[in-house]
Amino acid sequence: MSSRPLIVSLLMLPLLAGGCDRQLPPAEQPNASAAAAAPVATSDEVAPGTGTAKVIRETIGTLERTHKGEPASGLVFTDPAGNPATIASFAGKPVLLNLWATWCAPCVAEMPTLDRLAASLDGKVTILTVSQDLEGVAKVKPFFEKAAFTHLKPWLDQKAALSIAYQANLPTTILFDSKGNEVWRMVGGMDWTGTKAAELIAEAK
Repeated sequence: MSSRPLIVSLLMLPLLAGGCDRQLPPAEQPNASAAAAAPVATSDEVAPGTGTAKVIRETIGTLERTHKGEPASGLVFTDPAGNPATIASFAGKPVLLNLWATWCAPCVAEMPTLDRLAASLDGKVTILTVSQDLEGVAKVKPFFEKAAFTHLKPWLDQKAALSIAYQANLPTTILFDSKGNEVWRMVGGMDWTGTKAAELIAEAK
């Protein structure tokens, strides 16, 4: 048996142990916007038959800006057709990189909101949902077929190289500007259809 898959599996153990069990991450980092430290509440929906306002809360993860300005990783992942790609392949417009896996409950929960976000952005921001499943297409293809997303595509990183490079718990979503430099990263699940998500994504130029 090759030692390479064993090494990758060992490197992934901290990600499995520390990431996906946190559906509601702790308070935001000190250098992040205070507005994202807690869910944003609205009260414009009326609960049926009650006549009273029903509070709606957006899911907001932990916003980190400690890597702002750093260039994107040059690591290679795989496009839906099986061809190699890098984040630099999409230079010229902002990129929202979402690192996820089929076994990660908060990852799966936020995927439909990412699909709706992609529809609303209408190509102005490239959204890359890059799976960190070690089984690759065997896991991701059935997931996408069942979910029937209209805008997301099944990008693959079968070696989990991006998660390791970014020391990322799953899900982690990173926004890069049009020059390929990091703007911020969101650790944990997120409602990508919410007002806070729209404000944050608008920061990329």
